[in-house]
Amino acid sequence: MMGLKNRQSNDVSTGRTGRFNLITDVPGVQVGHTTIDDGNVHTGVTAILPQTDNVFLQKLPAATHVINGFGKSAGLVQIEELGTLETPLVLTNTFGVGTALNALTKAMLAQNSDIGDTTSTVNPVILECNDGDVSDIRKMAIQETDVTMALENSATQFEEGAVGAGRGMMCYDLKGGIGSSSRLVDVDQQQFTIGTLVMSNFGFLRDLVIAGESIGQLIFDYLKQAEKKEEHGSIITIVATDAPLDARQLKRLAKRASVGITRTGSFIGHGSGEIVVAFSTANRVAHYPQNNLESVIRYNDDKIDQFFRSVVGSVDESVRSSLVHAESVVDRKGKLRMSLPAILEKMSQDETINHELITKVQQELGLI
Repeated sequence: MMGLKNRQSNDVSTGRTGRFNLITDVPGVQVGHTTIDDGNVHTGVTAILPQTDNVFLQKLPAATHVINGFGKSAGLVQIEELGTLETPLVLTNTFGVGTALNALTKAMLAQNSDIGDTTSTVNPVILECNDGDVSDIRKMAIQETDVTMALENSATQFEEGAVGAGRGMMCYDLKGGIGSSSRLVDVDQQQFTIGTLVMSNFGFLRDLVIAGESIGQLIFDYLKQAEKKEEHGSIITIVATDAPLDARQLKRLAKRASVGITRTGSFIGHGSGEIVVAFSTANRVAHYPQNNLESVIRYNDDKIDQFFRSVVGSVDESVRSSLVHAESVVDRKGKLRMSLPAILEKMSQDETINHELITKVQQELGLI
C-alpha cells in the first residue's frame, strides 16, 4: 500500500510537509509503540519522547486544550497551571492509565535520582481513548513493561495505523489508530516545523469527508449497516514544534487542532473526548535555573497565522493517515472491522458504484 507518507504536499492551503511527514520531523521528537494482540485483546501503548535530553531537567513550554472533556487523562492540570512539560507523553486505553502512570513515574525516577528526594515530584502525562469495542478492555491487559518497551523503542521513524495504543481504535466506524503528519513554516530565512500525532477513535461513518467529498455517506449506503445512536469516541492530538512559542501561544495552537479534526467530518459529540497537548522544543525551562530572571525569544503574535494554518492541515492529514495506514482487524466478538483502503478497493470493483468518486478519494489518500 502506498499511502500519504509517499506524497510530499506543497499545497498552499496546507503547507509543505517535512522529510518523513511525521511528528518526528520536529528535531528531537521520537515515537515508540508496544502492540498487544492476544485472542480478544487488541490494544497497546504509544510513547512520544519530546526531546532526546532529560525533559525533567530541561522542561518544555507546553499547553493543553480540552475540546470536549469526556476523558480520563492524567497530568493535564499541572500543564495548564505551569505551562511546562516534564515527561514523555504516553497514550494507551482507558483502563491502562493507572498502569501507564506508574510505569512512566518509575522511568522518570530511574533517570532522576533527585525526584521525590531533594527536589519536587514529577508530573507524568498519560492520555487515553476507549478501545473496548474492539478489545476486551476488562482484561486490563496493559502492563508496566509495555510502557517501558514503548519508551525504549522510540525512534524518528515509526508505524502508523492499528499499532501501539491505536491497535483497538475505530475512526468513523472504520479501523483507525495512530496517524501523524508535519508541516514546514518559513520565517525570516529560518525554517520551523509543526508536527502532529493523533490517536483516532471517533466519528460517524456517514460524516466522513475526504477531498471535499462525502465518501462516508457513500460507504455507509454501500455497507447498509445500522448507524450507532450516540458518539462515545475520542481523539487525542499531540502538537509539537521547534518554533519559539510560549505556553499561551501553544494553547492557541492547540485550539486550532479542532478545525483540523472537524475538516474530516466530526461534530465533536457529547460523549467524545477530544484533548490536545502542544509543546515547543525551543526556550527550555531549566529545573535548576542559574538566575531568577530569564530572557527568551518569542514569536510575534501578529505573524502566527501561518502556524495556525499548518496545524489545521497537519491534524486533518493525521486523521486521514490513521485511516489509510490501519489494517482490518477482527474484534473481540469475532466481527471484522474493515479498514478504509480495504473498503475502497472492494467498492472500486463494484460496477454499481461511482468509480470516479472512489478513484478521486484513493488518489487523494495516495492509495493509487
